[in-house]
Amino acid sequence: MKFSELGFHPDLLQGIDAIGFESATPIQEKAIPVIMEGKDLIGSAQTGTGKTAAFLLPIINAILLKGNPEETKCLIVVPTRELAIQIDQQMQGLSYFTRVNSIAVYGGGDGDVFSQEKRALTEGASVITATPGRLIAHLQMGYANMKNLEFLVLDEADRMLDMGFYQDIQKIISYLPAKRQNLMFSATMPPKIRTLAKEVLNNPVEINVAVSIPADKIIQVGFVVHDTQKIPMIEHILGAKNFLSVIIFCSTKDSTKQLTKSLKKLKFSVAEIHSDLDQKERGEVLNQFKAKQLAILVATDILSRGIDIEDIELVINYDVPHDAEDYIHRIGRTARAAAKGAAFTFISEREQGLFGQIEKFISRVIPKAEIPAHLGDAPEYNPEKNRTSPRSFHGKKRK
Repeated sequence: MKFSELGFHPDLLQGIDAIGFESATPIQEKAIPVIMEGKDLIGSAQTGTGKTAAFLLPIINAILLKGNPEETKCLIVVPTRELAIQIDQQMQGLSYFTRVNSIAVYGGGDGDVFSQEKRALTEGASVITATPGRLIAHLQMGYANMKNLEFLVLDEADRMLDMGFYQDIQKIISYLPAKRQNLMFSATMPPKIRTLAKEVLNNPVEINVAVSIPADKIIQVGFVVHDTQKIPMIEHILGAKNFLSVIIFCSTKDSTKQLTKSLKKLKFSVAEIHSDLDQKERGEVLNQFKAKQLAILVATDILSRGIDIEDIELVINYDVPHDAEDYIHRIGRTARAAAKGAAFTFISEREQGLFGQIEKFISRVIPKAEIPAHLGDAPEYNPEKNRTSPRSFHGKKRK
């Protein structure tokens, strides 16, 4: 379906055209008419399916039709600063030819940033995208004007609950008008998400798009290795080709720091991203990576969701993630839009059970490539023998 067929305001269509959007994705085609009808919605869609525009477009359209864009009409609550920034950037692009404005509200800034947020919350910005902690800090001070709010969006709701934001979400809702349209998006639908939906949404329409399996255009390969072979294997892969854009995922901050240090000693163009860096530092690293000033980014799962970076050639899972959904989100950083990409996973003996569970979850046996002879013998792959205690792939508490 073409966006021109959805009945959008001409000024919004101008922004859509300027960005280069032509046809709606499946989640957009299903969600936009429901939202335009004023119904609550719960949508299941993974990163990269176009879900951000699926809720931004009808919300911008509604604000244009009803007027008063200087009032705060929409609140979008998200789990991370990076996602808040990304949504706000897309919002600004789509609304460029309209009077609808927006601001991202998140922690980590200085006093000037806080004052700017306060002014927007007091005087009104059409759309506010916020992380829970920072938003609550403003709400508790009493100046945030939410009396004209018409839309509440909870994006990546499963991630917010995994990060322990349930009480924060309830507190935020207590400051909002009872009459509003509620939209919830989640990559997974564990029981706790359905519980939250019952508490927040009013007779919602449920939309499920794209079972969480990796795109076919992602070349997936596993390397069965000993832990001591991981860094030599990284050196071999990165030295075999002049990669311009690589993300390496580690499961902990410590392994992220250690690997980055090792790669710097090997003279690779590399930087790290994890929760120990403040927002300014993380932003600087991301900007350098997007500008191709850095070739390699080593990151924790803080980067696996909600970061839209084009042209990632290769994703390497230095550690096997404990959650199949994290695996899907990690490798989904590559092969975005029409591009192709590759995802390599290093599988140590102790991680084979976890990787076997991931293969079962995505209903696919990922081919295992031999490691170079000079690295020595590799373990045999036997995920049943090396099975760890199983963890639920839905609704568990992440580290």
